[in-house]
Amino acid sequence: MAKVMIVDDAAFMRIQIKNMLSKNGYEVAGEAENGMMAVERYKELKPDVVTMDITMPEMSGLDALREILKIDSNAKVVMVSAMGQEAMVRDAILSGAKGFIVKPFKEEGIIAAIKKLC
Repeated sequence: MAKVMIVDDAAFMRIQIKNMLSKNGYEVAGEAENGMMAVERYKELKPDVVTMDITMPEMSGLDALREILKIDSNAKVVMVSAMGQEAMVRDAILSGAKGFIVKPFKEEGIIAAIKKLC
């Protein structure tokens, strides 16, 4: 199964996604709480897929996405955003994100998005 890195500044959101992925047989390679940490952890962990929140302190998910793609042009990053952030989602897709998940999400949505990339 794919190794997934979860990036979100909200601990409860990381736990929720981690539980959903683990229950469905995915390995959670690691977590990061902001975009800057995400870039560093990506270099270390080399996950198959990254779930990336858009709005975070220190470095946004969009900036982290761009940095990760500089490191690995084949990186598979799925953006996770709240309702009403359509413009940011569009920017993310244009920047190279492979998909997006809208909060609040259901387990099936997360699993379908990850499965599609693996």
